[in-house]
Amino acid sequence: MSADDERRLARVALTWLAEPGTRAVHRLVDRLGPVATLDLLLDGGSPDSWLHSTVAARTAAGDARAVAAEALERADRLGARLVTPDDEEWPARVAGLATLQLPNATRRVDGETAPPLCFWVRGSWPLGEALERSVAVVGARAATGYGQHVATELGYGLAERDWTVVSGGAFGIDAAAHRGALNAGGPTVAVLACGVDRPYPMGNTALFDRIADTGLLVSEWLPGAEPLRPRFLIRNRVIAGGTLGTVVVEASARSGATQTARRAIYTGRVAMVVPGPVTSAMSVGAHDLLREFPKARLVTGVAHVLEEVGRIGADLAPVPRGPQRPADDLDDDAQALLEALPRRGAIGVDGLAARAGVGVRIALRKLSLLEELSLVVRRDDGYALAPSRSRQTPTAPAPAAAATAAAPPRVARPAAGEPPP
Repeated sequence: MSADDERRLARVALTWLAEPGTRAVHRLVDRLGPVATLDLLLDGGSPDSWLHSTVAARTAAGDARAVAAEALERADRLGARLVTPDDEEWPARVAGLATLQLPNATRRVDGETAPPLCFWVRGSWPLGEALERSVAVVGARAATGYGQHVATELGYGLAERDWTVVSGGAFGIDAAAHRGALNAGGPTVAVLACGVDRPYPMGNTALFDRIADTGLLVSEWLPGAEPLRPRFLIRNRVIAGGTLGTVVVEASARSGATQTARRAIYTGRVAMVVPGPVTSAMSVGAHDLLREFPKARLVTGVAHVLEEVGRIGADLAPVPRGPQRPADDLDDDAQALLEALPRRGAIGVDGLAARAGVGVRIALRKLSLLEELSLVVRRDDGYALAPSRSRQTPTAPAPAAAATAAAPPRVARPAAGEPPP
């Protein structure tokens, strides 16, 4: 066996002896290398009592090197491959997980967040290239129709713009994001909490097959590994750390998606949240993220997401605007004359200038401009609003026909988009 094969075998054996993300193992590999670390642990030389007990329990069930060799053979039969930091396609961004420290971490899954030792991959696309321009879209399994619609739109829009959509392959938001990307003919990556040969949930088997054909199925666990509950949180750190940003579409008060966003924040990635109805239980966790973390960004579509993760100055979201109207670019004098015109009938230039508070010469120049824009018309008895303008609801009380009118003028509601009186 070559030295390279021995190192690869050792990394597989180490991920079997201790769960991925174990910091003590990662530190030993950094200091000693994978082969020497494996020898040390198998000889009972673990520096951590918990790790020592774990290794002893696993070795009682089988030989670590034999298990690793069998896993490599099994992967080869199903068309999967092992990717390690020695390979060109290794995603360099996951190295940032070395600095991930979650505050007040009391559970082992919140403390053992070290970078992966290796990945099992199904799909022909190079893993590092797939994650280079990637965004995670995660959320509730019991997603609402609103959430699934938003996730599908995000997945489609990101893939259409050549961004990789990364998620966990679960029901609800994850599946909607994957399908959106697939429907756009773009790339998507599912990071699994089990072996790449037994996707979970089984109801998404057809979806996983589609992803493997055009994207990637990725896992840290050996082929055949079961989807145990703690493994989902361990997996989530890869989704957060391997992408440029994480979008939470919907999340309940207790949600793995919010844990993914927290891991993104504490790894220095961008965390984004799609707002939902305040009456929906599936929006509670998402909204709490916005309240808890000032750095979390509210996004409502692909343009906002790309503004957060894209290139500076190149992916700015357009400023929301209403429909452009001919009167929008008028200066103050022209606006004043337009507003001073009566809603019905015509008025002479002198009277209009007085109402608008501008000089007669200025009024004549601005009225010519308003005529060119088809906002006013000139009549024998003066100037009047163009028919399309006169049909609009007035923005101010219509002037009385005579100054001595007995009843006060009625104040109409302002037209849509116009300032109130």
